[in-house]
Amino acid sequence: MDWRNLPGQGNIEDRRGGGLPGGGLAVGGGIGGLIIALIAMFFGVDPSVVLGGGDTPPAQTQPQTPTQTSGQETGGDVEREFVQEILGSTDEVWSGIFQKAGRTYTRPTLVLFQGAVRSACGQATSAVGPFYCPLDNKIYLDTSFFAQMDRQLGGGGDFAYSYVIAHEVGHHVQNELGIADQVTRAQQGARTQAEANAYGVRLELQADCFAGVWGHRVSSLANLTPEDVREAVNTAAAIGDDALQQQSQGYVVPDSFTHGTSQQRVNWFMTGFRTGDPNKCDTFSQPYNQL
Repeated sequence: MDWRNLPGQGNIEDRRGGGLPGGGLAVGGGIGGLIIALIAMFFGVDPSVVLGGGDTPPAQTQPQTPTQTSGQETGGDVEREFVQEILGSTDEVWSGIFQKAGRTYTRPTLVLFQGAVRSACGQATSAVGPFYCPLDNKIYLDTSFFAQMDRQLGGGGDFAYSYVIAHEVGHHVQNELGIADQVTRAQQGARTQAEANAYGVRLELQADCFAGVWGHRVSSLANLTPEDVREAVNTAAAIGDDALQQQSQGYVVPDSFTHGTSQQRVNWFMTGFRTGDPNKCDTFSQPYNQL
């Protein structure tokens, strides 16, 4: 992936070195708490822990950087440059899509942090992984995340890292379009927890599809190869609810799914990637068992 060919530079707020000591995550109700809890599930962390219902997550090791980015050794500056370029390219893609629809896209800010951070959605540690806070339109990313992907998800790569950033941008797009608020209201009116979870699955799968839309639209500029796409697909498969539950507890509980199965995540990412059309990302109009 030739990420340096991508257009634009995103809004980066670098808070590394200024993280908050210790502490868990304190969030209010609504979509902020939902998304952060879902990101906790992303890495197999019990959401009750990060939402205050369990023990404090164990202390994190010192953040590491990827060993390679497009074949080059990375340091803090290159890591920031990489994130800034990926975010900037999502800005360009979604600004163009919104403009054609007669709307204005608000470009989000991505906060780089180390260890812990305070957002408008509350305080978070690196244990929750990257997350989007709709209350301040910011994406939060601990710079140790790339190394964590390598260790916990069986491999990374530039396009795999980019896919996850683009997924969080997908949540911002949902916030811009009012989809996130509609999901929150639907969840509040749900009769069971399983029904509420199902809305969360639809939200996450749509964010995967939106990430694929971005990938399609930058594929030529970034000179994406089949191996690049395989990196993203492997990551999507590794973070399916069924894969995470099987790994962590040895069995799966479909009613507790919050992101979708590995196959669903791959299918929806590839739907966006093959078509480049956000209109193909409607995960809300079809029966749940056909997602």
